[in-house]
Amino acid sequence: MTVPLIFDESRPGRTGASFPKPEVPVRPIDELIPPKFLRSTPLRLPEVSEGTAVRHFTRLSVMNHHIDKDIYPLGSCTMKYNPKINERIARLPTIASAHPLSPPEFAQGPLRLIYELGELLKSITGFDAITLQPAAGAQSELTGLLVIRAYHHSRNNTKTHMLQPDSAHGTNPASATLAGYDSVSIPTNSEGLVDLDALKKAVNDETAGLMITNPNTLGLFEKDIEEIAEVIHSVDGLIYMDGANLNAILSIAIPALTGVDMVHVNLHKTFSTPHGGGGPGGGCLAVTGSLGKFLPTPRVVESDGRYDLSWDAPQSVGKIHGFWGNVGVMTRAYAYIRMMGAEGLARISKTAIINANYLRCKLKHVMALPYDRPCMHEVVFSGSRQKAKSVGMLDIAKRVLDFGVYAPTVYFPLVVPEAMMIEPTESETRETLDRFAEIIEQIAAEVDSDSEVVLTAPHNTPVGRLDEVRAARSPDLRHDFG
Repeated sequence: MTVPLIFDESRPGRTGASFPKPEVPVRPIDELIPPKFLRSTPLRLPEVSEGTAVRHFTRLSVMNHHIDKDIYPLGSCTMKYNPKINERIARLPTIASAHPLSPPEFAQGPLRLIYELGELLKSITGFDAITLQPAAGAQSELTGLLVIRAYHHSRNNTKTHMLQPDSAHGTNPASATLAGYDSVSIPTNSEGLVDLDALKKAVNDETAGLMITNPNTLGLFEKDIEEIAEVIHSVDGLIYMDGANLNAILSIAIPALTGVDMVHVNLHKTFSTPHGGGGPGGGCLAVTGSLGKFLPTPRVVESDGRYDLSWDAPQSVGKIHGFWGNVGVMTRAYAYIRMMGAEGLARISKTAIINANYLRCKLKHVMALPYDRPCMHEVVFSGSRQKAKSVGMLDIAKRVLDFGVYAPTVYFPLVVPEAMMIEPTESETRETLDRFAEIIEQIAAEVDSDSEVVLTAPHNTPVGRLDEVRAARSPDLRHDFG
């Protein structure tokens, strides 16, 4: 018996006549792309086997650090475990292949997902209106400030000042400037919280609002938030809550009940999308019902089980992002929230708090702890002891890389000298945390006994220590393909 070849042209259905080629006119490449953009010489790329190509990219993957290799305790920009099932869901053809210009009748699935995610986030934050259009946290900030500006303009008011604690994320004053406000910094008190007396002195008729992160960047909950809200509201100001640290209070504290007027959520951080190298990102802004009319358009609305895009919002701040927003990020967040449920979200925050306090207690004998009291999801140490021995926190962070884990955030927040912000997340085991603590303890011992090994780190990474001043002043951003 002769086994037919897979591509035997004599087999039925294998003839060219069975698969007629569509007659599509092919235009010359120089008609599609202007000649000035075309290469004059062929690209010098090697011809290699599939195995060689796979090994090349695998080697690059191994050289890079990622959450699948080890802990990534990068405070405020967390890389936590991201369920792989969420990646599969985000790649479903009905989501990944949906064209953003599709008319609503052909995009009911994505529109329903956006709408239902918005409803879930309204429940989590306690607010009445929401937009998922912003592409990231910083764009959510800008959106919130534009809403504040639109609110004051609707009342024929042109307030000029926006207040921020001196521990705020750097994007806060930047967003305020973009929105046309002058930033006013409020100092941190001895407890690591907003100084109420200084706040009261700074507030006046020109105060448009306050941007406050809660828990703040020191990992501490602003326990006076309700009194802070009363102070701002007394001059008709609004409070924008930076929700970058929302993963510390999920199902524990409801932002809308603390007196703030709006909150942004980093979908890419709090709800599962891998966030490294600058993206991908996804934001949202939830506001009180009275501020909903100022939110961006279009808005996803539902009527009798049908989902549509509404542009009927004459007081809207306009469009913030192309199309509907980053739907892939929304899909991962939706799957994550539905998978966890309210009890699961509360467990996430409680575990993150336990993990951060575990490291706080494990390491406070090694590094100085400016605010030695229970923290929330992250803890901020000071390397002042090590700096006194001429070893900076940057040196310690580079030495951490030698042990195969990623370095925490350093030199932020600015209110702590030689700061190291550690956010272990809820998804790391006790064994991993113990190993991380042992690494920090060993480096601290090296500072005392052999500081040169720390000052010249890293030693075991694909790229050694760079001249950072030269890299900043004369960056080489070219890659010559020939």
